[in-house]
Amino acid sequence: MTTLLATPSTWPRILTAGFGATDPTDLDAAVAAGAFEGLTRAVRTHGPTGTIALLRASGLRGRGGGGFPTADKWDACAMAQGAVRHVVANGYESDPATHIARGLMEERPYAVVEGVAIAAFAVGATESYIAVRAEYGEAIRRLEAAVARAEAAGHIGANVLGSGRDIFVSVRPVRGAYMLGEETVLLKALEGKRGQPEQRPPYPSERGLWGRPTVVNDVVTLGAVGWIVANSADAYAAIGDPEAPGTTLVQVAGAIEEPGIAEVPTGTRLREIVDLAGQMASGHRLKAVVVGGPTGGILPPRELDTPYGYAALREVGAHVGSGSILVADERACVVDLATLLTRYCADEACGKTIPCRIGLRRLAEIGQRAASGHARPTDPALLADLSADIVASALCAHERAATNPLTSVLRYFRPELDEHLLRSACPAGVCHPIGVTPAGTAT
Repeated sequence: MTTLLATPSTWPRILTAGFGATDPTDLDAAVAAGAFEGLTRAVRTHGPTGTIALLRASGLRGRGGGGFPTADKWDACAMAQGAVRHVVANGYESDPATHIARGLMEERPYAVVEGVAIAAFAVGATESYIAVRAEYGEAIRRLEAAVARAEAAGHIGANVLGSGRDIFVSVRPVRGAYMLGEETVLLKALEGKRGQPEQRPPYPSERGLWGRPTVVNDVVTLGAVGWIVANSADAYAAIGDPEAPGTTLVQVAGAIEEPGIAEVPTGTRLREIVDLAGQMASGHRLKAVVVGGPTGGILPPRELDTPYGYAALREVGAHVGSGSILVADERACVVDLATLLTRYCADEACGKTIPCRIGLRRLAEIGQRAASGHARPTDPALLADLSADIVASALCAHERAATNPLTSVLRYFRPELDEHLLRSACPAGVCHPIGVTPAGTAT
């Protein structure tokens, strides 16, 4: 069962309401709690155009890390040329250490199904898919049960709510690597093709799954849609950061007492989110937080007053990413940690473009040289220049963000990096660089 962190009573629970239910696939209990009320209002009151307008007024933005306005994506798909459209819910959680999507799909399967159905109604899609990491067996089982029961009750399927519209939803387990988190790669996987990103434009909303207009939204984004339509756009827009309102799910882990998932209003300061997970491990102090998963930035304690939001995190060299916040204490070496994350990003890159295939590998080598005592005097400048080149020529978000770990160390932890580069020493005692004694120096 997902460990849900306690949050202040003043914080709304939109995504996590009902977490911990004995049977999350119990349709009667879900309906009694408000499930499919939003779909009913979308079909009988707002209509497709009105539903998209309502989402636009709510300010909902994608929770998959990119933060693109949800209504803009739906509107583009609805207006695109083509008789057949699709909706794809991205439940493939590519960060191996994060379980936010899995928790939502296991605990609130009807919220995800309803969100998919509302999106399908709004854009005119008949066939929709929930793509789930194949290893998430329990999430798949519960989603399939929820889809079957919702269809039997008439909430989805043929002639939904007497509207004359057919909305069929199916669950698709997918296998692959880290890159499947990127929307065009996920669509390739669903088509049975090699998982590599596509140049955009055209965007999936214009030409996506099987060349048809397709909406791709993260399951956390879709999980909030039913609540928004049922409770009004104004109610949602009043929560959190006015530039990107609402709540989102965050996972806090690392050197803390109570790791888990929390639903937080957007714009909440990082310090408040970290504090939800309790104290640091006994006798230790906070040294850094990695915000955004493997491609996230490594931030020092002085940046913990940064609001958890798209623009604010980018400003300090991090991003929302996978929704992960990893807490590190003084026993961790940030150079070693950044090198590990960069090497992981290089290993998981699809290899389609040279900046990603070769550039990320060279970045990881710079970090490895520092950690092993083989650094070169030009390495700091090379790290900054190479990172800038990778970002400027990137094809997808993975390339642009994969430079964050090492560049954030260069920005915030330069003294510790210099210890490795100039003195072949690791203040944390994690790395074991080879010390070199200059010729003529007494030992």
